[in-house]
Amino acid sequence: MSVLDNIMTGRNLRMKSNLFQQAIRWGRAEREEMEHREVVEKIIDFLEIQAYRKTPVGRLPYGLQKRVDLGRALAMEPTLLLLDEPMAGMNVEEKQDMSRFILDVNDEYGTTIVLIEHDMGVVMDISDRVVVLDYGKKIGDGTPDEVRTNPDVINAYLGTSH
Repeated sequence: MSVLDNIMTGRNLRMKSNLFQQAIRWGRAEREEMEHREVVEKIIDFLEIQAYRKTPVGRLPYGLQKRVDLGRALAMEPTLLLLDEPMAGMNVEEKQDMSRFILDVNDEYGTTIVLIEHDMGVVMDISDRVVVLDYGKKIGDGTPDEVRTNPDVINAYLGTSH
C-alpha cells in the first residue's frame, strides 16, 4: 500500500457510506472519499512526507515508516493518542524528527499524548509530565526536573551511590 492509501485506512471509522457505495465510487461515496482525502493530504503535508505520497510504505526507511504510522493514527482524529515506544529502533536524527512531530501534534491538533518510551533523553525533552514505573509500581511523578531529582527514581535506575 502507498503512503496515501495507508493513511486513508485511518479514516475508515469516519466513513459513513457502505462497502458497495465505496466500491462503485458514486454520489455520496465519491464526495465522502474526496473529503477524507483532503484530510489525509493535510496530514501528509504536516508530517512532511509529500514526496513519498505514492511510494509503498515497505520501501521507505524505518523512520519514515514510523511517521506514516503516526499519520494513520492522526487520520482517526483522536483526542488522546497513546504512543508505545514510537522511537524504538530509530537513529538519533529520526528520533529528533519524531520528537518534533509529536510536539507539533500536541500544538497543532490539541491532542493529548501519552508516551511510553525507554529513551529517557527523549522523554525528558518532550514531556510536560513524567510518571516512572518500577515493575508496575509508581515511583516517580511530576515534571521532568522533579522526576530527574527524585531519589526513588535515581535508586531504581542508577543504583544507590556508596
